Amino acid sequence: MEFRHLGRSGLMVSEISYGNWLTHGSQVEEDAAKQCVQAALDEGITTFDTADVYAGTKAEAVLGRALKGVRRESLEIFTKVYWPTGAGPNDRGLSRKHITESINASLRRLQTDYVDLYQAHRFDVETPLEETLKTFDDLVRQGKVLYVGVSEWTAGQIAEALKIADEMGFDRIVSNQPQYSMLWRVIETEVVPLSEREGVGQIVWSPIAQGVLTGKYLPGRQPPEGSRATDPGGSAMISRYMKDDVLTRVQELKPIAADLGLSMAQLAVAWVLQNPNVSSAIVGATRPEQVRDNVKAAGVKLGAEVLARIDDVLGPIVERDPSKTVSPEARP
Repeated sequence: MEFRHLGRSGLMVSEISYGNWLTHGSQVEEDAAKQCVQAALDEGITTFDTADVYAGTKAEAVLGRALKGVRRESLEIFTKVYWPTGAGPNDRGLSRKHITESINASLRRLQTDYVDLYQAHRFDVETPLEETLKTFDDLVRQGKVLYVGVSEWTAGQIAEALKIADEMGFDRIVSNQPQYSMLWRVIETEVVPLSEREGVGQIVWSPIAQGVLTGKYLPGRQPPEGSRATDPGGSAMISRYMKDDVLTRVQELKPIAADLGLSMAQLAVAWVLQNPNVSSAIVGATRPEQVRDNVKAAGVKLGAEVLARIDDVLGPIVERDPSKTVSPEARP
C-alpha cells in the first residue's frame, strides 16, 4: 500500500481507502462486512470512510464492531454529517445542534473517542457557514475531531469556507470528498485548481462508477442479478451510465487494461490516483476478493500515452460540467 498526505495536512492516509456506503448494514450481512474489513486491513488499508446516514446509521455501527480490537492509532476513521438521521427538523443539516448531537452519536456507534476526519456531507443553505465552521472548530479543540473536510462542495463554497476560517482563526478544511472517475470529471475545471492552491486534498468516491468501469455491464443486455444496477438502493445513481453508448465505450477499455496487466477495476482506480490532488480513492466491496483486486491499483503509474488512449476511447461520454456538483436547495 502507498500513502499520501491528506491535502496539505500532516495526516497520512492509504491511497486506497475502504468505504461502506450501500454495503454495510444494507447490501451485505455483517459477517461478510467484517470479512471485507479484515481483507482491507490485511492488504494495508488504514483509512476507513463512512457516514452517519449510511444504512440509517447502521453502517457506522457495523464498521465500529468490525474494527474493534484493532489498534486505534493505526487507523484513520472518517465520517460525515448533514443528511437526515431522524424525523425531527433538527435531525439534519449543519447547525450547531445537529453537528454536536451527530458527532456524539457517531462516536458511540464507531466505538471510538475521536474521528480522524469529520466531513460536511453537503452544503447547508439554511445554516450560516460561520456557525458550521465554528462548531467544527470547537470539536477539534475538544479532541473529538482531528481534521475537518467537506463532501460534494463547489469551488465557491470551499473558497468561502477557507476565507471565513482564515479570518476567524478556525481550523481549515483539509479535504473534499467528490465523485470522480474516468466518466465523471466535474471537479477538474474548478474544484481541483482551487484545492491545489489552498492545500485541500480530494478523497474520491465511486472511482469505478458504481461498477460500470469493471466492464461487467454489457450493451444490449440485462444487468447481472445481484449487481448494483439491480439493487434498489444503488440503481438510481448507476442509471445514468446504463446506456448502450456508454457501455460500448467502456468495453473498449478492456484492451488497454489487458496491455497493462490490470483488471478493469484496477485500471479505473489507478486512473483517479494519477491526479496529484487526489489523496485517496474510496473502494467498496461486498466480497473480500473485490478488496484484494482493487488494492492492486496502489502504486500503479499510467503513462501519458495510456491516459491519452483512455480519453480517445471515452471521448464524448465523459461528464465535465462543474455545475453538476450540487447540494440540496433546502434541507432534505
